[in-house]
Amino acid sequence: MKFAARAWNGLLIGLVTLFLLNVGFMIAAVATSSFARRWLGTWLPDGATTTWYLAAWKEFQLDQVLWVTIEVVGAVVLLSILLGVPAAYALARRDFVGKRALLLLFLLPLLVPPITYGIPLATVMYQVQLAGTLPGVILANLVPALPFVILVMTPFIEQIDPNLEAAARVLGANTWRMFFHVLVPLLAPGILAASLLVLVRTIAMFELTFLVAGPDSQTLVVALYYAVFAAGVRAPQSVDAMAIIYMGLTLVWLLIALRFVNPTQLVSRVKDQTTAGAH
Repeated sequence: MKFAARAWNGLLIGLVTLFLLNVGFMIAAVATSSFARRWLGTWLPDGATTTWYLAAWKEFQLDQVLWVTIEVVGAVVLLSILLGVPAAYALARRDFVGKRALLLLFLLPLLVPPITYGIPLATVMYQVQLAGTLPGVILANLVPALPFVILVMTPFIEQIDPNLEAAARVLGANTWRMFFHVLVPLLAPGILAASLLVLVRTIAMFELTFLVAGPDSQTLVVALYYAVFAAGVRAPQSVDAMAIIYMGLTLVWLLIALRFVNPTQLVSRVKDQTTAGAH
């Protein structure tokens, strides 16, 4: 048994190591190509240059694409927080008929692949003439972002002692004053974590954005797709430079998000609830 367990652990470690090496080599190849002056049939390029980044910036109009990305991400983060935090509070503090069904409805966009509901969503948006516009892209990205905020914020709210809210009400605070002056300061770390995670998720959301975006409402990930697969001849180094810009931007925000949120927090909370329910 010990030999079988060691063999299995060794196999898992080997597979994970192979996967990480494969991903690392692919990223290294793309990064090297983005700086390569000329790279044909050799282990290393003939020289290094940054001109491909300037070429990608001009060719793919990255200034406009990045600005659209900022607008979409900012609006999605703001709307998802404004709508998701009160919804998470209601789910954490109130028991009502149909609560489990409502929670399942909120979680469906996270459980179902985006392309599954993205096509019907895009069809409806084309019918109401929202597709191809910036508001349409924002609404499409809000569909999975809002449940994500609810999922992240609910454990944060459950960890706050309800007696604090009761004390605020005894002192004369109405619902809105209690929410903004008592709960929001306590929920600030959770709101920040949810905002950063939604930001990263929205930047990386390709399917929904691709289905509803127009020429003037493409985010960076959709522009990268068109740079690779659209008709025309393009230097592969400029496409690789654009890919590095996208990957670097996403990685920076992901690292910032992980600085403020513990990925095991939700899992630990679920375990605690399961244990309490068993007792």
